Amino acid sequence: MTYDPATANPLFGNPLKTRADVEKGLRDLFQPLLPYFSEGRARVRLDGAGAHFDRAAADLEGFARPLWGLTPLAAGGADFDYWDYYRQGLANGTDPEHPEYWGEVNSTDQRMVELAAIGFTLRLLPHLVWEPLPQKAKDNLAAYLKHARQFNYADNNWKFFRVLVDLGLEECGVDFDSSLTEKYLEELDGFYIDDGWYRDGNVRRIDHYIPFAMHFYGLIYAKLAKGDDARVQRYKERAALFARDIQHWFDEDGGTLAFGRSLTYRFACGGIWGALAFADVEGLPWGVIKGHFLRHLRWWSKLPIANRDGILSIGFGYPNLFMSESYNSAGSPYWALKAFLPLALPADHPFWAAEEEEAGFDDKPVPLKHPGMVSFHTPGNVVVLSSGQQNWQMRAGAEKYSKLVYSSRYGFSVEVDERAYPQGVFDGALAFSDDGRHYRTRETNEKAQIAGTTLHAVWKPWNDVTVETWLLPANPWHIRVHRITTPRPLHATEGGFAIGRADLNADTLTEEKGRGVASSATDLSAIVCLVGGRDGRVLRALPNTNLIVSKTLVPQVRGDIAAGTTVLVTAAMALPAGAAADAALRNPPRAPDIAELDALFAREGIDVSAILVPERF
Repeated sequence: MTYDPATANPLFGNPLKTRADVEKGLRDLFQPLLPYFSEGRARVRLDGAGAHFDRAAADLEGFARPLWGLTPLAAGGADFDYWDYYRQGLANGTDPEHPEYWGEVNSTDQRMVELAAIGFTLRLLPHLVWEPLPQKAKDNLAAYLKHARQFNYADNNWKFFRVLVDLGLEECGVDFDSSLTEKYLEELDGFYIDDGWYRDGNVRRIDHYIPFAMHFYGLIYAKLAKGDDARVQRYKERAALFARDIQHWFDEDGGTLAFGRSLTYRFACGGIWGALAFADVEGLPWGVIKGHFLRHLRWWSKLPIANRDGILSIGFGYPNLFMSESYNSAGSPYWALKAFLPLALPADHPFWAAEEEEAGFDDKPVPLKHPGMVSFHTPGNVVVLSSGQQNWQMRAGAEKYSKLVYSSRYGFSVEVDERAYPQGVFDGALAFSDDGRHYRTRETNEKAQIAGTTLHAVWKPWNDVTVETWLLPANPWHIRVHRITTPRPLHATEGGFAIGRADLNADTLTEEKGRGVASSATDLSAIVCLVGGRDGRVLRALPNTNLIVSKTLVPQVRGDIAAGTTVLVTAAMALPAGAAADAALRNPPRAPDIAELDALFAREGIDVSAILVPERF
C-alpha cells in the first residue's frame, strides 16, 4: 500500500514518554505545513473546503494556530528554524498595501480568534517576532491588533482573546486602553459557576471549551499577568478544583470523552494538563497530571487523524466532515497544538521531573452536578450519563449534546439523513417517529436534575409528547428509564454503543426479542429491554457517522408506543471483547422501581447547573 492511514499520523510510532518525545511530536506535526505557506508567508491554505468566514481569515487560521505549540517550544529554549516565516508573515499580513493582507476587522470576526495566538507569542517571544521587525512593520502590527481589540468579541471564551492580545501589546511597550481588558476579565468571571466549573457564555452547554479554553487561557493569564494577584490566585484555585472533576472525562488509556462541539481540535482536549503545569498548579499530584498528559497524546498517536501528507484532517478519529462545524476550516485542527504548552517549562520542572503515574480510577460512579453528568470508568473507557445540555445553533447539535450517554472508547455518532428513520444510528439515544420516515430525538430539556448518582430529565420530542428519562449507573451497564406520554401511536428506536465493524461481515450479531448484541474481535456491545417488550436488532450504520471509527455496528431495541402512558426500561453496555464482557452480558441489571425514582427526586433532586440559563433560540 502506498498510503497507510495510521502511519500518516505524524505522531505514529512516537513513544511519547519524555519531554524530548513531546518536542519531536510537535516538530513532526508542524513539518508537513511548510509547503503550504504562501510566498509572503502570511497565509497557510491547506485545502479548498470552506468555513463560514472568508478565505483570508481561514488562511490566517492556518498561519496562526501552530503558534500555540511553536511558541512554548521556543520559550523553553529550543531552536526553531522558521521564525523568519512568522516575522515575514506578521509584517505582510498586517500591511494593508501587501497582497497577503489579512483584511480589516470591523466587527466580531474570526480574525479575533487567531490574533490571540499572536498576542501570546508577542508576550513570550518578543525577541524573535517583534524586536527584529522594521519600524513600519511594528507600527502596522500594533495598529492591526489595537484596531481589532476595540470591537465586541463573542460573549463566551472569545473574551480571553482580547486579554491575550493585550498581554502581548503590553510586553512590546505598545500603549492601549487597558480598561477594555479589565472589562472582559470581569465579564469572564460572570461565567463561573462553582467547584471549578464555568459555562462558555450564558448558554445551556458545558463542554470541552471549559478545559481547553476557559481554564487554558485563565492559566496562561495566571502565569503571565503582571500584578492582578487576587485574580491570578482565583484562577489557580478554580483550576485545582476543576482538575479533580475533569479527570473523569478521560479514560485510563488517555482517551477523552467524545462530547460537544469542536472535537476536531483533538488533543487540545488534553491542554488542561499542560496548562496546569505551565501555571505551576499541582491540582493533582504531578505524576498523575503528567500521566494524563502523556497518555492522551499516545492515544491520539494510534489513530488515522491525518491525511496522506501528514496534514491534520477535519474530523475526530479519522477524516470526517459530517461531524464538523461551520467554523471549521482546514487550519482549524491545529488548535490541537495547544497541548504542547508545557514545552515552555524547563526539563527540571516538577511536571517533567515527575515519574508518570497511572490514573488510579475505580469503578465507582462520579456525579458531576454542574454539567449534569454521572461518570464511571470501565476498561479502556469512560462512560458519562448526561442530562441538561443542549445546542440548537449548529449541525448535529442534538447528537453532540443531548444524547443519554457518551463515551471515550466508542464515541458517538451523528445522523446523516433526517428522512431515513429506519437507518438512524441513535447510539446512546431514544428516537421516535410518527410516520416511519422522519424522527425526533431529545434536543432540549424542560427540566434536568441530579440526585446522588442518578439523573432525571423531562423533554418533548413534539409539543404534545412528553418523555421523562432517568439515567442510572450500574457499572459496566447503565440503566435508562423512560415514561412516555403521547396522544397518538408512535414508533421508538433506542440504541446502545457503536463498535467498529469488520469487513466481510465477520462480526457476530444477535437479534432477538428483548435484546440486540454486536460482538467483534475487539468489542462487545449490548442493549437489553428490561421493561417494554421491544425487538432487538443490530444496525449496520451508514459509513462515517461515528466519530471514532468509520464503519460501525449499533445494537438497538425497537417497538411501537401506544397512545397513553408507556414505561420503557433499558440497560446498555459495551466492553472490550473477552471473559469480562461475556460475564457482564449474562448478568444485566434489574429494572428499578419507578415510584422509588419519583420519590428520590422529590426528596433530593437539585437542578443541573447547565440548564439554569434561559433557553435561547
